[in-house]
Amino acid sequence: MRTICDIKYGETNSAELLDLYLPDEAENEKVPVLLYFHGGGIENGSRKHVPALCEHLASKGIAVASADYIMFPEAKYPEYIEDCALALAWVKENLLESDKYGKFGKIFVGGSSAGGYLSMMLCFDGKYLAKYGIDPASLGGFIHDAGQPTAHFNYLKYNGIDSRRIIVDETAPLYHMGTAEKLAPMLFIVSDNDMENRYEQTTLVMSTLRHFRYDESKIKLKIMHGTHCHYVNQKDEDGVSVFGKICEDFIREFD
Repeated sequence: MRTICDIKYGETNSAELLDLYLPDEAENEKVPVLLYFHGGGIENGSRKHVPALCEHLASKGIAVASADYIMFPEAKYPEYIEDCALALAWVKENLLESDKYGKFGKIFVGGSSAGGYLSMMLCFDGKYLAKYGIDPASLGGFIHDAGQPTAHFNYLKYNGIDSRRIIVDETAPLYHMGTAEKLAPMLFIVSDNDMENRYEQTTLVMSTLRHFRYDESKIKLKIMHGTHCHYVNQKDEDGVSVFGKICEDFIREFD
């Protein structure tokens, strides 16, 4: 595995950095790549906080680009989503369309908690990727881990609104569901003892996607037993990354 850190994917703000975890296989054959966005409520967290995931996937022949993005209080909506779209455009240009770092195939996009919200926004509101000529449905798939499908609670807080409010407006992934004819494969992950109302909102997402008659064979739900994102850096009794194995299995199914 090769690790290349602190790559600038943009020039707008100092947060536009990503790290690459490249499997040895990428030197000789095309490998899939996961662009991953960390959690932390869009006000905390770092691309450095998911070593178990990145190292597991790279050891299994899957590249990872772990990206930062602008956060509150510096950020304003939708700057953090725009950063994530820019990171994806960088991955497409520098990995899929260039041999500078190796050989790569399909791009998968994922994130946990706040990162899950961001991956949903890229997936369901097509305008962010359309800026770079990318159709979300053309990607290998999305991994939406414990993301908030309604208006994000910290977006509400920083705009003087009770963060417990359930608001479905243009800032909410749910608002955009049903606007695209086709969707890429998706994996949703949520815990049975997740953040308050997160499990119920995730089941509403699944029901909404069924309501629009999207291909259910490409939409997966994984329910974890425990608290919010407790599994992200957890290893099982054999020392295997729990979250990494879940992501690996999904990527291999749709690669």
